[in-house]
Amino acid sequence: MQMEGRWGVGFWGVMVCLGVFVGCSFAQGDEGNVTAVYIVTLKQAPASHYYDELRVVKGHHVRGNGSEGMSRFDKARNTAKTNRRHKPYIDRVHDSLLKRALKGETYLKLYSYRYLINGFAVLVTEQQAYKLSIRREVSNVVLDFSVRTATTHTPQFLGLPDGAWAQEGGFDTAGEGIVIGFIDTGIDPTHPSFSDDTPEKPYPVPQHFSGICEVTRDFPSGSCNRKLVGARHFAASAITRGIFNATQDYASPFDGDGHGTHTAAIAAGNHGIPVVVAGHTFGNASGMAPRSHVAVYKALYKSFGGFAADVVAAIDQAAQDGVDIISLSITPNRRPPGIATFFNPIDMALLSAVKAGIFVVQAAGNTGPSPKSISSFSPWIFSVGAATHDRSYSNSIVLGNNITIPGVGLAPGTEGDTMYTLVSAIHALNTTTATANDLYVSECQDAGNFNQSVVEGNLLICSYSIRFVLGLSTIKQALETADSLNAAGVVFYMDPYVIGFQLNPIPMKIPGIIIPSPDDSKILLHYYNSSLERDDSLKKIVKFGGLASVSGGNKANFSHNAPKVMYYSARGPDPEDNFLDDADVLKPNVVAPGNFIWSAWSSGGMDSVEFLGESFAMMSGTSMAAPHIAGLAALIKQRFPTFSPSAIGSALSTTASLNDNNGGPIMAQRAYTNPDVNQSPATPFDMGSGFVNATRALDPGLILDSGYSDYVSFLCGINGSSPVVLNYTGASCGVPTLNATDLNLPSITVSKLYQSITVQRVVTNVAGNETYSVGWSAPYGASVKVTPTHFSIGGGEKQVLSVLINATMNSSVASFGRIGLFGNQGHVVNIPLSVILKISYNNTAG
Repeated sequence: MQMEGRWGVGFWGVMVCLGVFVGCSFAQGDEGNVTAVYIVTLKQAPASHYYDELRVVKGHHVRGNGSEGMSRFDKARNTAKTNRRHKPYIDRVHDSLLKRALKGETYLKLYSYRYLINGFAVLVTEQQAYKLSIRREVSNVVLDFSVRTATTHTPQFLGLPDGAWAQEGGFDTAGEGIVIGFIDTGIDPTHPSFSDDTPEKPYPVPQHFSGICEVTRDFPSGSCNRKLVGARHFAASAITRGIFNATQDYASPFDGDGHGTHTAAIAAGNHGIPVVVAGHTFGNASGMAPRSHVAVYKALYKSFGGFAADVVAAIDQAAQDGVDIISLSITPNRRPPGIATFFNPIDMALLSAVKAGIFVVQAAGNTGPSPKSISSFSPWIFSVGAATHDRSYSNSIVLGNNITIPGVGLAPGTEGDTMYTLVSAIHALNTTTATANDLYVSECQDAGNFNQSVVEGNLLICSYSIRFVLGLSTIKQALETADSLNAAGVVFYMDPYVIGFQLNPIPMKIPGIIIPSPDDSKILLHYYNSSLERDDSLKKIVKFGGLASVSGGNKANFSHNAPKVMYYSARGPDPEDNFLDDADVLKPNVVAPGNFIWSAWSSGGMDSVEFLGESFAMMSGTSMAAPHIAGLAALIKQRFPTFSPSAIGSALSTTASLNDNNGGPIMAQRAYTNPDVNQSPATPFDMGSGFVNATRALDPGLILDSGYSDYVSFLCGINGSSPVVLNYTGASCGVPTLNATDLNLPSITVSKLYQSITVQRVVTNVAGNETYSVGWSAPYGASVKVTPTHFSIGGGEKQVLSVLINATMNSSVASFGRIGLFGNQGHVVNIPLSVILKISYNNTAG
């Protein structure tokens, strides 16, 4: 999986069993004895399916500030919990099945999935997997697959202080009582972003949450508190493969990567935490819902990523513990096989989570900007793309010939107006230890290669090559070289072979700059070389004539047009299957800030060597965008405790912004190379419903709601899906079923429009009495008519909208329109409309 576990006593049991197992039968060369991890689901429904979709106590959602009893939902969770003296009933059923199916054979069960899906993960041979698949109790056997990981200012850019936070009573109550569960690389519990030190105000753990905190050497007792209320880790599938590196990956919830700490703090980090990096201050950080609680389910790791079996176990445990929101900044490494992308163990476990009332948000993936690059597929999952915000950092170098070259680097400038001599690394070699023939000496990685007397007090020029991109060389090491040589600063020029690589601002303790443009780098080098004075007879440089000064890059600039959809943010249309047929489901759902995001960093974080040892890091990706939405969803859940997951998604979608901060259309970058040159207005396949508007989402006016049964009916409408639906959900497909276009989503997507189609949407008023007028713009090549064009609706009432779409020409190019509902009390509801293939008449007639 992409990232845009758990052990206690059981960890050692797995290791001991595995050691015996490998020694006995795994080493055999017979192909039939090759082992792998399989996820097995049973036909009997899991515990969560027997109970209500929402946690309800006497008609009210169980809030963090207490309850008046135990809901049927909570009783369901308790039936799946482990008793200290006895295995849960479901575990015993799984063990019994394995013993009967694999009589006398060796196998290793890794997990029992008790709550969201009824099944288990097991390490077996292909032959054993077949034996399990033909058992009458078994519905599905799937080979495990890999997954990967996919702010100081974004609260202000999203308008939280004077908007959403103000509506909730201020930042010190924003998200109170809501638990966000993070499936990620773990957490650093010592970070102040997760402290519960709030003596001026009680901070109770919500009574509906019953998770635990693992205690290990890396995660000692006391790591959890009233803010960080749960922490577990899951790595059984990884360990069975022999790739778990205990020194890097930590057999505990501790974050050895940094990614999980970063995402958790974006969503729910404490308010007002000073951001200090490389000795420089960059403001104060805050999560989107700073008063909400954090529960961590570590299933991804620095050295290898993660596996579906571990992720499903983490999701299952999070739901059983009672989280309100699940945030996944992870995506699969490949498109799921089978009749539809929706039928995979992770998405199906998340479907059960939605049935249990949990809002699920996932990163869209970092595989853009090509069409159909989206890596989050299902309509019950809220998929988030990455966009910019208006803050940027930049610095510049002024050459002695008065040419100014822009660059990047979170670095101080050189002193005053003083110009410093430029010295290239290849001209400052200590000839006793290095030669100019060394291909890598220009990268400044070893101070021993250089003559200090030549470098001291001057600006050292180093090359930024592909080795920096690959992590073989680092800015940090070059800075240490320059510092140890007493250089006045360091200037990096871009190697021309590094084409299209986008640099994040990198912290520097000493004056410095990276020139990201190869063309600008040529200007620097031409000036430098033309300023050298050489003695041809001695074949040596007698004077370094080039001069320059570096301006500081620590001060933020807030003048940029934003938001803008980033080139790496994955795009729709949503692929329904491996044949790349298009689904009638809009993905992504929205975009949110994901580029250059400051957030907490783990003290052991190894994901970015440039931030090694720092307590904050600046990262980019859809991984950073998704937790923004998770935190904002906590604010909505706090305000509307009875909202279903789809209602929360609707509030976020229908209120999203369509324009940037200057009133123009939101733009989308179209290419990896020179992305700001290759851009055009964003479509719904780039940005979904638009850029999230936190304040408006707390007052949506109307919502479009869907439930678990609707999603099952949709799945049943896929050709050949009946046995798969039965396998995963225990539901028998009958009639009627739902086409995807008939799902009550806050968008309309038609992948194949044959002449005409009528779809309906049902809106529910969650505000006061209001009168709405309806307007629309039609996609190119189609006409649209919506009825009624006006309606009055009372609080709690519903209104059916019928949308007739006609093809007016034949076209296979996607085109886009929009339906707008405009209330006389100020509410505006936007529903994007996307049509791909349009056929205006029957080509086969006659």
